Parts: sequence; C-alpha cells; structure tokens
Amino acid sequence: MTIYYRPRFLRVFRRLDPQLQKRAKVAIALFESDPFDTRLETHPLHGKLKGFWSFSIDDQNRILFQFLGKQKKESAFLDIGDHSIYR
Repeated sequence: MTIYYRPRFLRVFRRLDPQLQKRAKVAIALFESDPFDTRLETHPLHGKLKGFWSFSIDDQNRILFQFLGKQKKESAFLDIGDHSIYR
C-alpha cells in the first residue's frame, strides 16, 4: 500500500500528543500491510463524505482517507483526530 500524506494531515499529526502519535504510527503500519485488518475497523463514510473512508486509531480517534484507483493499492490520508474530522 502506498500512502500519500496531505498537508492538513501532516500539520494536525505534528500537533498530536506524543502517545497518540505512537498509536497512530502503529495503526498506519497495520494499514500499510492490510487496510482491511479487523483491528482497524476500516469503513466507508456516507452522506457528504461519500467516497471517503476512515479507520480507527483508538476508541476516539480516526484517520480520514481516500483510496486512489480501483485496485485500492494507493491511498491519501486527509485528516486525523476525533469525530470532529467528519464535519
């Protein structure tokens, strides 16, 4: 899996608590090896975010992303944080 990091994602990631950054890095490594690993709870979004996906870092925090191409071998990470990223 190739991941592209959008500027907003990188900016927000740098401001996260170091412990949350560590958990995010673990989740991202898991995503790279298998984006649909059940531990990530990867799911498509609906409504105004239709076409986007999300996976869990922990109970409160998510990564918002988009698959690029039909084969789902590339993705773009758009945002990271709690449920407010869906607004």
